[in-house]
Amino acid sequence: MRMRILPAATVLAVLFSSAVLTAAPASADTTRTIPVTSADDTVVDGIHQRLYFSDRSQNKIVVTDYTGKAVTTLTGLPQVRDLELSPDSSTLYAAVYGADKIVAFDTATLTQTAEYPTGDKTIPSRLVHADGKLWFGYGDQWGSGLGSVDLTAETPTVTLDLAAGHDFASPPRLYADPDNPGTLLALDAGISSGPILVYDISSGTPVIRVSADKGGFYNDAALTPDGQNVVVAGPGNRALTEYRLSDLEQVRTFPVASEPETVSIAPDGTVAATVLDTDDLGDTYVFSSDPGRPASVRNLSHSWMPWFGHSMNWSADGGKLFVVSEGGDNDSSTFNVVDEPRKYVVTLKADAPATATRGKSLTVKGSLTSGLVLPAGTPLAVTRTDMESPNGKSLGTKYLGAGGTFSFTDTPPAGAKVTYKVTYAGDATHTPATASDTVDVSRATPTLTLNNNGKLYDYGKDVAFTAHLGATHKNRTVEIWADPFGTDKPKKLVKTGTVNSSGNLSVTLDMTRDATVTAVFKGDARYAPKSVKSTAYARVKVSTALSKYYRTGKIGSTTYYYFHKNTDVISTTTMSYYKGRKQRLELEVYYQGKWYDGATEYFKLGTNGKSVVNLGHSGKSGVRARVRSSYINGTSGDSVNSTTYGAWKYFVFTS
Repeated sequence: MRMRILPAATVLAVLFSSAVLTAAPASADTTRTIPVTSADDTVVDGIHQRLYFSDRSQNKIVVTDYTGKAVTTLTGLPQVRDLELSPDSSTLYAAVYGADKIVAFDTATLTQTAEYPTGDKTIPSRLVHADGKLWFGYGDQWGSGLGSVDLTAETPTVTLDLAAGHDFASPPRLYADPDNPGTLLALDAGISSGPILVYDISSGTPVIRVSADKGGFYNDAALTPDGQNVVVAGPGNRALTEYRLSDLEQVRTFPVASEPETVSIAPDGTVAATVLDTDDLGDTYVFSSDPGRPASVRNLSHSWMPWFGHSMNWSADGGKLFVVSEGGDNDSSTFNVVDEPRKYVVTLKADAPATATRGKSLTVKGSLTSGLVLPAGTPLAVTRTDMESPNGKSLGTKYLGAGGTFSFTDTPPAGAKVTYKVTYAGDATHTPATASDTVDVSRATPTLTLNNNGKLYDYGKDVAFTAHLGATHKNRTVEIWADPFGTDKPKKLVKTGTVNSSGNLSVTLDMTRDATVTAVFKGDARYAPKSVKSTAYARVKVSTALSKYYRTGKIGSTTYYYFHKNTDVISTTTMSYYKGRKQRLELEVYYQGKWYDGATEYFKLGTNGKSVVNLGHSGKSGVRARVRSSYINGTSGDSVNSTTYGAWKYFVFTS
């Protein structure tokens, strides 16, 4: 048997402590990844609150607590198969298929205490403890048999060929229970004509008491708590059947949607089974003792082939169900803990319209379904969450209508995202459930403006940017952000505050470069968010100075710098600095009443913002010229300021 029933005193103690704990709210079902490739067998140790998983692919036994948290790993067990606990849970036995032996571990210390060689090439794979002996199925196909290890002997002895004349087609699956001593159940599972056999082992030598062909290819089985009946998973599709051991007559069938893979029975007789579930509709069934009540069905695995070996067990007190299913990779499995397995899973759906108009009625519909139908009038709690009730506002209790559906109307007072949450609290036979849906409720568009868009300012000018907000519901706060051109300065919140009685909020910015200014209103329950942008432009600061002149004077109304004809003109440009910036220098010559281009060239600024250029000399007197420095957006090496032309500097050469 895969889950050993505890001695009566221990069962009562565990059940008593469990009853005290039920005063607290039931925790949610949980899942955890465990380092098991494929659980060939799983047993539950109620004394130590542990589970043991045999992993024949990785030659180990993984030990966990009831949450699936690893306690230790027992290694060096080639192709380990069945596991079995002694009746007092002090010893764990393991059939080591690849080493022709059975090994024993102390469950308190998790250390090996004994091993029992079963003979060369016997490859034991099935185990059960009964009447002081370890019974084991061994061999392969038609070379299979039944053996035992007498644990009561001073030196435990191994005996083979105990099948009492039956020729097993594969190693028999074995089951026994202390509440029905003298009885050993064997399933010849490897062939369609394989029978179920009940052995009388009271004499120490098995004798077939009764056998019957039930279709063979049995996947798993579990004895009822009194040891008098067996529930068998298989053969074929949708066959989960209970038989009496006394005559192997059918007692009850358990309807499942597809082929049952594994079965386990709680101390109170509740039957649980997993099925293949290739359509992903539900893989874990729990049946009450009432045949007229439908199964509670859960969908714990979405894998097409989720199960391997005996992968499901009840906790020792029967309060939880442990289910191992295929994991996300080749080296792990998923360990599921179902906290209230007898309860029916409830599916709650809520459907609200995608959009709605604020202040107008809308309808929310939904359904509440379960394997055990809930009656009309079942109460549902409803809350509405919106901008004015961010923590949720109760809309009272609504009630389930006919056919498991419900609907209710509401008039949303606030706009934006409005969430309707429907909650079913659960009851003694149903799990709780919650569903929600969100409606995008309309809001009015507010008026928001920002001045100075497109304006051009001198370098360093202090400019007031004013945002104006029109009518809103409650929110009168505006943010003003400044985003200077260039990658070196990020967008920055420069002011946030409540607009004045005229709806205005202002901030003064120092215009040292082009900038995008944004005013932001984040909205309220009746007015939608809005933002507006204003891009303002700033010139650079630029000046040109000449040196080595000997005097200044006017020609007409224009001031000229006078240079000797053989003296070089030195032009020094000072400009607002930006990394990589260049100034454009233009030189023009005056001839016969007109100015003519002499030269145009870009010169890189130093980090101090200066550029010094030697313009040379004329070598003859009477030559007049002029020079200026400019910043040209884009071609001066950057685009963070607006094009700015400097003032002309005039000079003349004399003798």
